[in-house]
Amino acid sequence: MNPNAAQLWTAPRWALALLLACLGMLGPFAVDTYLPAFGSMQRALDASPAQMQQTLAAYLAGFALMNLFHGALADSFGRRPVILWGVAAFTLASVGCALSQTIWQLVLFRAVQGLATGAGIVVSRAVIRDMFPPAEAQRVMSQVTIFFAVAPAVAPLIGAQLYVHLGWQAVFWFLAAIGLALWLANWRLLPETLHKDVMQPFNVRNLLAGYATLLGDRRFILLALASGVPFNGMFLYVLSAPAFLGEVLGLQPTQFFWFFCCTVAGIMGGAWVSGRLAGTIKPRRQIRHGFVIMVAVSLVNVAAHALLPPQPAWALPLIGVFAFGWSLMVPVVTLMVLDLAPQRRGLASSLQAVIGSVANALVAGVLSPLVMHSALALAVASSGLMVVGLASWWLFTRLGHRRSATA
Repeated sequence: MNPNAAQLWTAPRWALALLLACLGMLGPFAVDTYLPAFGSMQRALDASPAQMQQTLAAYLAGFALMNLFHGALADSFGRRPVILWGVAAFTLASVGCALSQTIWQLVLFRAVQGLATGAGIVVSRAVIRDMFPPAEAQRVMSQVTIFFAVAPAVAPLIGAQLYVHLGWQAVFWFLAAIGLALWLANWRLLPETLHKDVMQPFNVRNLLAGYATLLGDRRFILLALASGVPFNGMFLYVLSAPAFLGEVLGLQPTQFFWFFCCTVAGIMGGAWVSGRLAGTIKPRRQIRHGFVIMVAVSLVNVAAHALLPPQPAWALPLIGVFAFGWSLMVPVVTLMVLDLAPQRRGLASSLQAVIGSVANALVAGVLSPLVMHSALALAVASSGLMVVGLASWWLFTRLGHRRSATA
């Protein structure tokens, strides 16, 4: 924690949480707002469906690649410049997307968007831990999660309205306007939170040493898996939403919002409770509470789909309860990850994001297509992902007990 934190931010804590949450919301907005305009963009740019899919793949590839470096740059040059340069690059890339005349121009600028977006998501976590002691940091992390949860729900709605009334280019002009507003807000309000005494030299040898240290730490890997893999137990349903909601549950597209309402409500509710519990119970106990909820709802989910015809009235709330359990424990796990490397919190945040991105990509590209057409298969796969996270947490706690016994 920065020893001068009290002087760096004197406004209410929620204001900083909102500012950092808006940085994190760039990612969901960059993905979800333009999806309703896919068909129109394909016709306007004379592209094939496979080429349009490349606009999403290029963004995700850029996002995953640059996540390796955002944190390291922030550890060496400071949090503020990395965020400002990242948001500026995102804004210019959004303008490029709006002005694209060919599909390959759009793919190129989408890749640049992906390279830039992670700066706010990764570095904002390090900013929180720079500024607050553990209990306060957990409350702020929970507030960020609450604000952040709104983005996936509202982004497609905004994108659809912009596309219908103003054309597909308006979606990217909207993203550019958001980027500009965020750049101005962070330039005006965000302090430099990295203390000069913990700045790291930026060179290849030091960078590789940092990666090797964290990737060689079993505690770091286990914690990153404990937070990132259970998320996919919920994210799997998001990826499979068209087939699961439309084919399996028989919902009309206009009724899909009930799924997102349940999921977002679960995330926001869990984050709110997590913030309320900060400092009142031990962090590990709170993590156990989150896993107990996910285990219980996973068992009910599998049993219900095995014995009953799937019905939206109970299938959707179960996903929301799972999201509640994940959101209850993930702010605590994230802070534990950052505290494993107090001198390299940016790098730790980067690698945690990379591990999560790899898990997301595997679930999206491999698992979701295999199970999306069966409610029972989805329930079993979601439970399996939760078990991977639970096993990782159990191994982490056993490793801690073993170290304590040795000491």
